[in-house]
Amino acid sequence: MSQGHIAELSRRGVVAVAGPDREKFLDGIVTNDLAAIPAGGAGYGGLLTPQGKLLFDFIVFRDHDQFLFDLPSVAVADFVRRLGFYKLRAIVDIEDLSAKYGVAAAWGADTPPVVDGLVVADPRLKSLGFRLIVAANRPIAAEGYAPADESAYDAHRIALGVPEGAIDFAYGEAFPHDVDMDQLAGISFDKGCYVGQEVVSRMEHRGTARRRIVQVLSASPMPPTGAEIVADGRPVGSIASSSDHIGLALVRLDRVNDAIEAAVPLLVRGMPIEVAIPDWARFRHAETNAGE
Repeated sequence: MSQGHIAELSRRGVVAVAGPDREKFLDGIVTNDLAAIPAGGAGYGGLLTPQGKLLFDFIVFRDHDQFLFDLPSVAVADFVRRLGFYKLRAIVDIEDLSAKYGVAAAWGADTPPVVDGLVVADPRLKSLGFRLIVAANRPIAAEGYAPADESAYDAHRIALGVPEGAIDFAYGEAFPHDVDMDQLAGISFDKGCYVGQEVVSRMEHRGTARRRIVQVLSASPMPPTGAEIVADGRPVGSIASSSDHIGLALVRLDRVNDAIEAAVPLLVRGMPIEVAIPDWARFRHAETNAGE
């Protein structure tokens, strides 16, 4: 049995939504189908503007009589305020529990870690491993899992091609399709209306998503976040997070494919890069070779 890794994700916070109207209230505003989340399970989703731009992405746990949202700490206060804005007459309680609970990730082993807390399979991708909500400010440990840090977790998710909000894209600037939420079980296309649903549905059925987060590979360490990717002097995207020679990038797929077909190199600060579509993605493939 291979040993896994377990890491506290200190950049994540936890928000609880409880009360008798919790599921109906949330179902009318979030992108994923809460009814599809089993007891003790989790789903991936987001909250959009009416224009369909992504304000928050999160992992949401069904925990007995409440939903627990795992999302970036920097977004917690805004998330609580936004939920309060939509609350109206719904009988729900919304609470920031980040001082009480922390978030962790575990990966690299087939069996879930045994810890004092909530443990679920990551709802985005099986190979990501497990997601945990545990008591805050306590060392996290589990038999069969070696302690790791956030950078090790980031290397793992980047190698799989999975983006994360507030790191790989800015909230309020991207559509869910741009950041692959439709590919990672983050959007329900048949549950009914929610905020921004018409825009997302139109993009899906018309196939108008041209921007995507993809993987990028280089022969040298990847340039920093925000570095521009160009083809024949024309911008085609920008670097997001990276780990050594592999990174994520938000690109215009049509421009990338045009460059590949024309044998025009893709460059970041003069350095050739490869573009690769993750194995789990269903959108059109694009690839090139660095350094040829």
